[in-house]
Amino acid sequence: MNARILGLETEYGCLIHKDNSKESPEGISWRLKEMILKKQKLGVVDLHFRAHDEPAGNGGFLLNGGRVYLDMGHLEYASPECLGLADLVAYDRAGDLLLQTAVEEAGLSGAVSIIKNNIDHLTGATFGSHENYLVPRDFPFTYEGLSLLIPFLVTRQLFTGAGRVGAHHVPDGWVLLESKTFPNVDFQLSQRSDHIVNDFYQWVQFNRAIINTRDEPLADPSRFRRIHLLLGDSNMMEYATALKMGTTSAVLSLIEENAVPSGLNLADPVNDLRAISRDLSLKKEILLDNGKKMNALEIQNLYLEAAEKRLAGRNDDTDWTLKAWRETLEALVQAPERLIGKIDWISKKWLLEMFLESEHKSWQDPWAASLDLEYHNLNPAQGLSFALEEEGKAFRMTSDAAIRLSVTSPPRNTRASARGELARIVLEKQASKYLFNWTEVQIEGMPPFELEDPYKTYTGPLQAYLANAGW
Repeated sequence: MNARILGLETEYGCLIHKDNSKESPEGISWRLKEMILKKQKLGVVDLHFRAHDEPAGNGGFLLNGGRVYLDMGHLEYASPECLGLADLVAYDRAGDLLLQTAVEEAGLSGAVSIIKNNIDHLTGATFGSHENYLVPRDFPFTYEGLSLLIPFLVTRQLFTGAGRVGAHHVPDGWVLLESKTFPNVDFQLSQRSDHIVNDFYQWVQFNRAIINTRDEPLADPSRFRRIHLLLGDSNMMEYATALKMGTTSAVLSLIEENAVPSGLNLADPVNDLRAISRDLSLKKEILLDNGKKMNALEIQNLYLEAAEKRLAGRNDDTDWTLKAWRETLEALVQAPERLIGKIDWISKKWLLEMFLESEHKSWQDPWAASLDLEYHNLNPAQGLSFALEEEGKAFRMTSDAAIRLSVTSPPRNTRASARGELARIVLEKQASKYLFNWTEVQIEGMPPFELEDPYKTYTGPLQAYLANAGW
């Protein structure tokens, strides 16, 4: 696995408590964004329109080099560019801390809960966790090249799924109807799998695909592409986040090096997503293009074996990923309880089963869906996933101190360093005219400062730029 720029974008749910029914999620999201950018001054507010649906003031870039903004009524946090799994986990969790702290300082703790999940049990709506992987421009960004990734993505929910109570069914009359009948289930592996309706598609809204094919590198387009995935769940366990990003990056390296195992193309990947998600036995076989049948564990093992053969010893992140991948697949077969505190769907199912049994409730009881949401509650005093951390049952790749630091300090080994530093100086100088984007920043009276290579820190050039501006 090559050193790769990684990033996560997380859309958060906003749960209004019953005694505050006059509040709206959209209004709360706006207030929290204003708290973060204008009162806490943890970033610079956008002064310009970024798109037709992103007017001035809709969001802003943060001191940590990332971004917070409103998207379709949801609060969304985009991590800064990270060059390593530990950094990525820390900056992902920094977004959680950023939002929860804003809730508390806005005096809203008793009124709302911010939920890091992907579904609304009441309406059937879904919201995403988007993954970003930088690849070279010559990456085979074709149906043939990207199709090599599809079997891995469809089956990786064995360890990336966040788990959900119940299921979502596409209503009759919708485009792209389910072509097979899926039984109702009490619990399944993934939250997003029921909502993916295509294998490839360019736009992310209303036609969610396994792979988004929009060519938007957010970097020098002559040198880079960005693989943008939206089929995954928002993970609470650090281990699951790191394993999700690490294994996917490893498979991208296999594609880059023409070392992907052959003969794994799926006959019906969209339906396979749902089928695998709803099979807690992990034994369901799916049909391949060549007429053979395999289960998800078998497919994952083939990708793992290819990665071990080709990528072992590349760097520490690679070796951690390969070791964790192997241990996880083995534990799924031999002793799933070893993955409590590591894999979200297993951890959630274990917690919910204990609660439901102690209260003599069934999976169909509304309380089960309520507990499902509470697993993702960002309030440490209420979120069930935090209880696993408090009891020492959760694997930690980072620390509370590192997460706190990641709220206000950018990674120092990517271009986010320059963006975060300039945001800090703009706030200190109380500058009133500036422009921030992923690929450039600009202050009044100066030409744009280009940030087209995410692997560069731009430390020296930024100092010269500031000196020329008299700063």
